[in-house]
Amino acid sequence: MSKKNLCTAFSSILRRSFTSFPKHFTSKFSPHIELSLLHHPSPHHRPPHAPTFDFNCDLRFSWKTLCSKSAVEIQRGCWNCHALPHSAPFLFCDSCRCIQPVDGSTDYFEIFGVERKYDQEGENLEVKYKEWQKKLHPDLVHSKSQKERDFAAEQSARVIDAYRTLSKPLSRGIYLLKLNGVEIDEEQTISDPELLAEILEIREAVEEATNPEALNHILSQMQEKLQNCSNTLAHAFQNHNFEEAKLAIRIMTYYSRVIDEVIKKL
Repeated sequence: MSKKNLCTAFSSILRRSFTSFPKHFTSKFSPHIELSLLHHPSPHHRPPHAPTFDFNCDLRFSWKTLCSKSAVEIQRGCWNCHALPHSAPFLFCDSCRCIQPVDGSTDYFEIFGVERKYDQEGENLEVKYKEWQKKLHPDLVHSKSQKERDFAAEQSARVIDAYRTLSKPLSRGIYLLKLNGVEIDEEQTISDPELLAEILEIREAVEEATNPEALNHILSQMQEKLQNCSNTLAHAFQNHNFEEAKLAIRIMTYYSRVIDEVIKKL
């Protein structure tokens, strides 16, 4: 099996025109809005072109729906000592050293204090992960209340999942797509005949490999292909081209599975 055949370029697969999705964005409201809206002026003094809203009917609903839970947590403070957090995310109270309940509105990037983007080169996620586990690990609160032990189990598990998700390019890309409101079916097959032929040829090479040298050679090629595809994915995210990002992720999924097969056989 020649190296040329194994290294079949897949750039032609990605060199297509896709329609970019609009940027995903959310609005955050200050809690002061609630007070100002509750005391809005009389309709008779409203500017001529001002829109009409029935704030008294649904103000509370709008606040609970649109305001992030983390903002509520910051207002409320620590469940134990009621101290206000010094910074976000508020997973641990520095005042009384109590673990806080999980805030589902805090995403994985916020947990590690990094920018919400695909390219995380230079970010040492492992250091932050170890710092969190020194504060959140369930073994540290084994003598405390059941309530805090439950908080510790939930927070520690979430930090572990966040670390595993962000530390791998493929899972990080899938998670970032979800944050942008784009769901992807990892099991969806690719109909591109060129890619399917390439994958079939690679798997045949793995089955026929009889020594570690041949397997390591295939592994090196697959890792190079995976990195090239990861670069394409990074470019797609930069351009907010989520359709191209979805295609790149599907191709990365195939290459990752081949890598797993090679590693198992080594």
